[in-house]
Amino acid sequence: QVQLVESGGGLVQAGGSLRLSCAASGIMFRIYAMGWYRQAPGKPRELVAVITSAGSTNYADSVKGRFTISRDNTKNTVFLQMNSLKPEDTGVYYCNVPRGNDYMFSWGQGTQVTVST
Repeated sequence: QVQLVESGGGLVQAGGSLRLSCAASGIMFRIYAMGWYRQAPGKPRELVAVITSAGSTNYADSVKGRFTISRDNTKNTVFLQMNSLKPEDTGVYYCNVPRGNDYMFSWGQGTQVTVST
C-alpha cells in the first residue's frame, strides 16, 4: 500500500522560510520522479516543483529562484526548501508522482503552509 506523508508546514511571516518533507512508502521510490503540489484556498491544485529520478529539477515560474526541491533515496523522502515566502504561497502542500498532467497515487493528508503579511 502506497503512503505519502507530508510534514513541515506551519505559520511563517512573509520573507521567512520553511522546509517540507514527504516520506514515501510502498513504492520503489528511487525510480520515480517526485513532485510537490500546492492547493491554495479556492484554487485548483498546482504542481510547483518536480525532481526526476536522476535529480533534474523543474519549477513553476511562481516559485522559481525561491523554492528548491531535493530528494534522499536512502530515506525515501523528498524535500521542498521554501525561502522568501510570500502570502500567495499559502496553501496545503502535497507530494505525489507526476504522470503527465495527472498524478499516480492517492493523496496524503498534506501539510498546511500559511504565510502572513
